[in-house]
Amino acid sequence: MAAPSTTRRHSRRVVGAPAPAARSTRRRGTWARRAPLLPALVFLIVVTQLPFVATLFISFMRWNALEPDRKGLGGLANYQAALADPTLRSALVTTVVLTAVVVLVSLVIGLGLALLLDRRFWGRGAVRTLFITPFLVVPVASALLWKHALYNASYGVINGTLTWLWRLFGSDDAPQPDWMSVVPLTAVEVSLIWQWTPFMMLILLAGLQSRPPDTVEAARVDGADSRQIFRHLTFPHLRRYLELAALLGSIYVVQNFDAVFTLTSGGLGTANLPYTVYETFYQAHDYGQASAEGVLVVVCTMLLATLALRTVSSLFQEAAR
Repeated sequence: MAAPSTTRRHSRRVVGAPAPAARSTRRRGTWARRAPLLPALVFLIVVTQLPFVATLFISFMRWNALEPDRKGLGGLANYQAALADPTLRSALVTTVVLTAVVVLVSLVIGLGLALLLDRRFWGRGAVRTLFITPFLVVPVASALLWKHALYNASYGVINGTLTWLWRLFGSDDAPQPDWMSVVPLTAVEVSLIWQWTPFMMLILLAGLQSRPPDTVEAARVDGADSRQIFRHLTFPHLRRYLELAALLGSIYVVQNFDAVFTLTSGGLGTANLPYTVYETFYQAHDYGQASAEGVLVVVCTMLLATLALRTVSSLFQEAAR
């Protein structure tokens, strides 16, 4: 009686277990799906990860091109010098102020534009395209446009408009300030706000168009006006999109280099963290400390990116529900 029972258990084990041929076929299918992604993965590692590993290694070295005899491992000396550097601390404050002003003002203006473009009117598609255009301009070209076409004290549009207004009121003594010298940080902020407002507008417009129209219609039928609908329905619905736009905008703006370099060359208190790293590398020729400063900037950016990814994940989970 024991032999048939053993045979049945062995048969069930054989029938339930996958055959070697099936496992081999499944393995080949898995590699067939993943193989086309390998070149992209190798390219990503070579372009992004290997340079970062090299930067991380250099950050622990004493490597100043002006002092070649002192080259060698320095441990955490570069990080200590970077954290104790008053220039870097000042650049950190400038970066925080620049990022906060640009993101907040861009969010407010972008929200207003999104609310306007969410309405139906003739030519809405063309108007949307025009509003998106600043975000499509190359950052260096955008900075050059503001520097020469708008801020220039001699032939800029802003001073030209002031001259026209003064003459309109019967005065020829119109002020001709050099905006990049009088308000340098504000000049950089305005140019970045002009460039990043369309980005905020696109995200918030997508959020407005995902709003259930039946809820708004029911609120209007119940007697709610536009202000009440915005306060109790639209704004709570846009909360996730506002967070997403603010976090992504912060990640991008905190790394901005083009506007600071092109408009003010980091002078007059406008040097942010990326420009300070550039100065340490290309002007002081201290490759070790510049690498340490770059690693610190990357760490700060990764913290913001983590918050952004969590927000995006919660947004997708909410949409799935």
